Amino acid sequence: MASNQGLITFDDVSFEHGVFRPILAEASFSVRRGAKLTLMGQNGAGKSTIFGLITGTFTPDEGAIHVAPRTRIALARQVVPRADLARTVREFFAQCFDEKVYALDPKIDAVLEVVNLVPAPHMAEEFKERTIDSFSGGQQARLLLAYALIQDPDVLLLDEPTNNLDAEGIAHLTTFLKEYRKTVLVISHDADFLNAFTNGVLYLNVQTRTVERYDGDYSDVVEDIVARVEKEKRKNAQMEKEMLSKKEKANFFANKGGNLRAVAKRMREKAEEYEENKVEVRKEDKTIRPFTIPAQQGIPLEVMRLTSYQVMRAHVPKQISCDRTLRRGEHWHIVGPNGVGKTTLLESLASGHASGEQVAEGVTIGYYRQDFSNLDFEQTVLECLLDATERKVEQEVRSLAAGFLLTGDIVQTKIGHLSEGQKGLTAFARLVLMQPGLLILDEPTNHINFRHIPRIAEALDAYSGAMLLVSHVPEFVAKVRIDHVLNLGTPSKS
Repeated sequence: MASNQGLITFDDVSFEHGVFRPILAEASFSVRRGAKLTLMGQNGAGKSTIFGLITGTFTPDEGAIHVAPRTRIALARQVVPRADLARTVREFFAQCFDEKVYALDPKIDAVLEVVNLVPAPHMAEEFKERTIDSFSGGQQARLLLAYALIQDPDVLLLDEPTNNLDAEGIAHLTTFLKEYRKTVLVISHDADFLNAFTNGVLYLNVQTRTVERYDGDYSDVVEDIVARVEKEKRKNAQMEKEMLSKKEKANFFANKGGNLRAVAKRMREKAEEYEENKVEVRKEDKTIRPFTIPAQQGIPLEVMRLTSYQVMRAHVPKQISCDRTLRRGEHWHIVGPNGVGKTTLLESLASGHASGEQVAEGVTIGYYRQDFSNLDFEQTVLECLLDATERKVEQEVRSLAAGFLLTGDIVQTKIGHLSEGQKGLTAFARLVLMQPGLLILDEPTNHINFRHIPRIAEALDAYSGAMLLVSHVPEFVAKVRIDHVLNLGTPSKS
């Protein structure tokens, strides 16, 4: 096959997850060999589903998907499947292959070096026997990439690969992808990351259920779409003005009677024509409504006392003594490299099981977990939100959910069937209903559409309770009030 021919081609492909979740409607596009493309679209539009169609996980309802012969495709998922969390590193990689690989360890060693997750030589065997759930979110992100790369694919599919990665990890991945000579399709909302190596965009339009192809980088396409939306809005506003004018004149002439009734009829027809010519503004322009997270009232001044915490230094746990107090209204940013222990600290605080951390009695904790494992995946969105409030007023909960774009059939969908972005929006809606005194947030921008992030930053900035935030996104953190920084990567000073 010539190098300029389509490596992957969608011909009039239609697909839906059940009757109420259409994803594609006669969509056609192609991916050429060696292309590095962004797959773009709003949360829940079906970007990950398109990856599933490419890998063969899903079969189109209509149309055809053509993949060039002998093309190997590998997917780096955005989260580790729950069934894999209890596997050891060696077991995790072994399942990549249909047949037993006798020289598996050298392959694992080579791919771990590529993703910059190399254990100390004396701990290499212990590392391969660790279970996946023992690694931090950032380390799991690197393992997911390594899982795809060990398959030596011709097409690499990356689903939110920068989620949970620290600055060093993102820089390492960016450099790798710049030098990578094979075909790459990536889902991400990190503009700087995408602009560094992609040369085009496949845009999933939820309105037409088609995929549009754009040349240029992520920022170019975002600007183009924003400009289109504004143009459509201006056109509609003018149409609305003309339509109202014609209707008013039609009513005036109709009341005059006689021959003027014919004039009134033409005026009504013209108004109907304006109505028909109005364009439907792209749904991608929608973003979540501004929201606030009410803080629990009557909590003590000292919300949390921190006398020690555990960190990982050179792959060895170490207990750090300190004397810090998180007071009501204070916002802390917890920083440090992947694997140092940030998530471990947040989990122990949320569970109340750690010896060196103590949350004041009676304080309600609102915990946003990066893997959403504190949500019941068997509950519907509506059930999950009703459980978070004492009022149990369904109409109020539905109204709140709509503000987070959780409308229609989505509120009756089980949490486990949502996209990762929709799970994140459900988690934020739940925090609003909980009214916590202590807000614990672990990478709250992961999986979230870029349009929603400013609204989330505004809500966190205005939050009047105590807050602990872990985030590797400096542009987001810069918009949130931070009173203290706790750096787990350096020795603590009391």
